[in-house]
Amino acid sequence: MSLKQLLDQNRIIHHTTSKQEISNLFELIRRDLNDAKIIQLSADRRFATAYNAALQLGTILLYCKGYKTKGIGHHFIIFQAMKEILDKEHHSLADYFDSCRTKRNISDYTGAGNVSDAEVDEIIKEVESFYDFVISWIKKNYPGLIK
Repeated sequence: MSLKQLLDQNRIIHHTTSKQEISNLFELIRRDLNDAKIIQLSADRRFATAYNAALQLGTILLYCKGYKTKGIGHHFIIFQAMKEILDKEHHSLADYFDSCRTKRNISDYTGAGNVSDAEVDEIIKEVESFYDFVISWIKKNYPGLIK
């Protein structure tokens, strides 16, 4: 679904971001990545925390493009928009994060103990790699939005 379609459906709206807003989101992401590595927490909580970092990275992409989500289903919209913003080589990563959204929903709303340590390690690795990519992407495309 294109950004124009999402805009026409009122699932995203125009948004002007700022260097400070982007900086605040990166601070959240770093906190969540650090918290996701606290082995005393359950695998479910570590996974959900790492997932939130992925969600915030997707939010940064959307903000940089001049939009933000509106209404329900914003997690899903973030990963759909990510496919429109980035090249095809990143579509599988958007699909992976969307599948993590589903797993996080089950863990948060249905029952505990559905996430393995291996799944936590995998999402942390993917988010850390994506973090580096998003930093480079902003420096290349929106250098005025990063410190």
